[in-house]
Amino acid sequence: MTDPCRKIQTALMLCFDAQTQAVTEWHIAEPKDMPFSDVDADAEDSLLRLVLNQHYMNYNLWHVEDTARRKDVSADVIADCKYRIDKLNQQRNDCMEQVDGCLMRRMAPHLPLCPADDSPRRNTESLGMAVDRISILTLKVYHYEEQTQRIDVDASHIKECQKKLAALQEQRSDLIQAVLDLVQDYMSGCKQPKLYFQFKMYNDPSLNPELYANKNKDRYK
Repeated sequence: MTDPCRKIQTALMLCFDAQTQAVTEWHIAEPKDMPFSDVDADAEDSLLRLVLNQHYMNYNLWHVEDTARRKDVSADVIADCKYRIDKLNQQRNDCMEQVDGCLMRRMAPHLPLCPADDSPRRNTESLGMAVDRISILTLKVYHYEEQTQRIDVDASHIKECQKKLAALQEQRSDLIQAVLDLVQDYMSGCKQPKLYFQFKMYNDPSLNPELYANKNKDRYK
């Protein structure tokens, strides 16, 4: 039987490879919506599907934020970008928490009943948050590699982008290894996993005072 820790690490590596492949494919033929609308939590490929959904949010955010920085478009275009960024960020965080939940369910049956010491250490971020960071690094690697292939810039631009690309590739590799090590720490009891929530407030009309205050004003006019 496959070691449970190794099985989860292998599943994560498949996800990281899929992030790289998806970025290339989406730039050739962009999907109209999230790659997977329905994810069966008990399915073998549920983690991969959730990771790619979250990755797609970052893919969209990248390009909308590029548009939002243009100076040659109307204020309406920029305002639309702002609304889209807010919505995508909310979806991104929802997907991140779903990735965390999936990983917690996979690890839970195999975690030690008693931690390795009396005060198990926590990590500064969850696995889902780290997967999100790897997603962003994957996008950066793709776009910096794209810059190194331009023919409308001078050699100094190419050289500088090649230098940054190498640094980003190293950072991504390091972070992937850190995620795999963290899974090992959890499964051995050196650290204790915990599901964390973002609880974003800005899109909730009952929590954002700029939304509920104005709504109440209208009600009493």
